[in-house]
Amino acid sequence: MPLVFILFSACFIILVIACLIGSNRKERRLIEQVTPITRGEWSERRLVMTLLKIGINPKAIFHDLYIQKSNGEYAQVDIAVATKAGIIVFEVKDYSGWIFGNEHQKYWTQVLAYGREKHRFYNPVMQNAGHIQTIRQCLPQNPGIPIYSVIVFYGNTELKKVTCNADNTFIIYPDKVRRLVTDILSQPAADYGNKYEIMDLFTKAVQNGNDPAIVSTQINSAAYYNRNKPQSTYTVPFTSLFRFRKFSRKRRRKRIFW
Repeated sequence: MPLVFILFSACFIILVIACLIGSNRKERRLIEQVTPITRGEWSERRLVMTLLKIGINPKAIFHDLYIQKSNGEYAQVDIAVATKAGIIVFEVKDYSGWIFGNEHQKYWTQVLAYGREKHRFYNPVMQNAGHIQTIRQCLPQNPGIPIYSVIVFYGNTELKKVTCNADNTFIIYPDKVRRLVTDILSQPAADYGNKYEIMDLFTKAVQNGNDPAIVSTQINSAAYYNRNKPQSTYTVPFTSLFRFRKFSRKRRRKRIFW
């Protein structure tokens, strides 16, 4: 009897491992329809996976975009999605601890270790609003197109006192992404002026992320404006949330899917 139980347990464990490996390979193939598996942060790729499972066409999802601003600097957008209801711009945060802040404060506060550590970071509502402003300035043929700002907090985070009443702006946990995107897609169809202008902008912005010089410029600019990582009010260091990698170039065909 013990031998049979051991054999059964071993077979069960092998089956579970095989299922996990198969699931990981499937998810990897899905993500790679949008972006290289090594590009960006883990939380960003999880969001891409969620969008794919919702049914968003992979060709309408753009990950890790570097959009040039009028002053020559670059805005780094985590994820942009072109839909029939408008554009959804995601800002992804992967923090732990308690988060405090509102839409009008320049900096929000992250509290760790039950209040013994405090860090400040640039207001993600303002950060994403800046990204959206840059996108609008680059789309003269699509004036007034609805653009939704969505800030998603991954990690072991609790939004303690976070408020925001800005139009078309949402601050959510990952488990709310599906419902929010579904609600946005239920809105009336957007009045696009030129969809190809949007496709060209986002495709070029993704390709910009393949250029180490552009990526380095954006990282330095974010550091200058104190926007690339939380700043501790103590002497405890905090790991940077941005990683720099070199990516392989990958061209996309110009097609419209919304």
